[in-house]
Amino acid sequence: MMDRINGQIVVGVDGSAESRTALAYALHDAARRGVGVEVVSAFDPVPSWAYGYGLPASAETPAELREAVLKETQQLVEEVVAGLGAAAGSVPTHVEALVGNAAQVLTDRAQGAAELVVGHRGRGGFARLMLGSVALHCVQHAACSVVVVRAQPEPHTE
Repeated sequence: MMDRINGQIVVGVDGSAESRTALAYALHDAARRGVGVEVVSAFDPVPSWAYGYGLPASAETPAELREAVLKETQQLVEEVVAGLGAAAGSVPTHVEALVGNAAQVLTDRAQGAAELVVGHRGRGGFARLMLGSVALHCVQHAACSVVVVRAQPEPHTE
């Protein structure tokens, strides 16, 4: 496990193709810079009121949910690293699963980081011109540089 150090790269992941691409970008950039990567997955807990409304007893507790998200995120990191080769495999990584709003969790974790990397999901039509809410919040509020990565380049049309 890597200690949190200033100058590292923080990357937000949620399992989407866009977050996989953001993770790959962060690993390549970290290898180039000679720094580590903190991989952060934020999640909302099952609200306590839901148990009073008949939520099945088999539903995950917040601690179980955190463990499940942490395990899935670690597996995602292993898959992406395996697909990138030796340089990415040599980058020290630390995986976190944290409760809370993704945008706020990421900007908080990026305090003291060299860079925050997030994926861009994009939206259709006119809204495509706008960043998503998490990316936009990070760009506006992070105390470090923010890189917003697209999963695939938009096709060029004239």
